[in-house]
This record gives sequence, C-alpha cells and structure tokens, in this order.
Amino acid sequence: MGRSSSVSDLDLRTLAAIVSEKRTDEPSQGLPPSLLSDLMGQIRCDELTVAGFDSHRQAWWLTQVAGPDGDETPDEDADLTHWEHYWDCQPCSYPDRSGDLRSVVTIADFYSARQWHSTGMYTDYYRPLGVEHELMLCMPAGTPGTGGRGRTLRMFLFRGPGPDFSERDRALLTLLRPHLYEAYLDAERRRHPIPRLTPRQWQLLHLLAAGHTNVQIARRLGVSEGTVRKHLENAYRRLDVSNRMAAVARAFPEGVPGPCAHSEVQPQ
Repeated sequence: MGRSSSVSDLDLRTLAAIVSEKRTDEPSQGLPPSLLSDLMGQIRCDELTVAGFDSHRQAWWLTQVAGPDGDETPDEDADLTHWEHYWDCQPCSYPDRSGDLRSVVTIADFYSARQWHSTGMYTDYYRPLGVEHELMLCMPAGTPGTGGRGRTLRMFLFRGPGPDFSERDRALLTLLRPHLYEAYLDAERRRHPIPRLTPRQWQLLHLLAAGHTNVQIARRLGVSEGTVRKHLENAYRRLDVSNRMAAVARAFPEGVPGPCAHSEVQPQ
C-alpha cells in the first residue's frame, strides 16, 4: 500500500506504558476513558467509539464515545440510515460476512476514495458526520456481550478530511488488541463481580458450559432432574441472569477454567 508500517522504539515504550498503567476510572460500560484518551494520543484521530453491534436485530447494545465532541445521545434517524446501508457497506459488514475478527481494517482496504464516496453509507451516514477515514478493530469471539447471532464488540477510530490511517497506525492497534481485550474483561469484572456460589452450583455451571442438559447432569450426579433445576434456579438468581447461556457467560467471562478451579472459597 506504499505506507510505512514501521513501529518505533518510542511507540513500543509508549504502548508498554499504556497497557501497564493501573486504571482506576470505571465507566458504566466499555473501557476506561483514560485508556481511550491515551490511545487517541498514540494514534491520532478525531473521535474514538467502542460499539457493541447486533447486526441480526440491527441495533447497538453498547456505545461509548471518546473525543472532544463525543456524544453518546442516540440518534434514531442516523441509526436507521446506518442499518439501511450496513450490509452493502463492505468494511462495515466485513466481520459478519467473513467471520474475521482478528484483522484491523480500514475503509481503504475495500474501496478507493472514489468508490467510497459513491456508497450510500458514505453519502447518507459518514459524510454528514464529517468522517472520511476509519480504522476498525474487533474484540475476540466470546467477549462478554457477544453471545448470539450477529453480536460483536468493535472499536472505531475516525478521522475527517486529510491523511488516512497509516500502516503504522494499524500495526499499533493490532499490537494493542489483546491488551484492550484484557482491559475490557477487567472492567467487566469490576462492573459485575461474580457473586459467591456453592461448590455444587459451580459444578453444575461447569457441566452447563460443557453442553450437558439437565437430564444428563442429573444422571451424571445421581440426583433428580428437579434437584438440578432447583440448584440452577438458585445460581441464576445469584448471577442475576435468566438462562443457561447468560449464566455461563457471567460465571466464566474469560472462558471455562478446569473443573477443580472452584472450591468453598469464592475465586477472586
């Protein structure tokens, strides 16, 4: 693409400082604002948005905006316009169409400037917002909140008219991706600390996570299906969820650990 992808030693030292800093700001959703501010200082952009996409229902389940003009107030007309053009916009729908959540992509990966300016998404949605360039990152599959068809968590860096994002910018965001994921998990843990569960409830949740039905769990443990159902109902109540998928996601936000990981003492 003719743009430098070199990451300097200074870049690496700055990244190390960003990811190692202890963050005390706890937003109600998304990532710590101080982290987003540091990221905007490292990769120049006019606005940074963390967005939870639900392309199946054509809705957002999370919106966090950082930047001098950041505004998280819903705009129903703009939302309708976005979803109207979503599937026809190649970079927008790329994660859904391809299943690729690893690649950090730009609009220029899919369109020339002329092609981009001729799309309905640009004409009706991006241009009125003053956006010309975009750098998009997706969080890994299994990130809290992404369970279900069409649900992804993404980060967007936006720029208005002027230079596009460089390969150096892409490389920096790619290096930061696992750390941003860990920061999001940490923020979720602080927002939703896991309540104390009994060893039996942890055992049942492990079996749920392995895909067992209530009948299979009852047979395996030598108890009645009604007993299993009662234990799960109590666990759901403590986890503040209403179904098994939500219970597993809530109890194991970083994936399911080994079967002996939980005992009488609640894990920290």
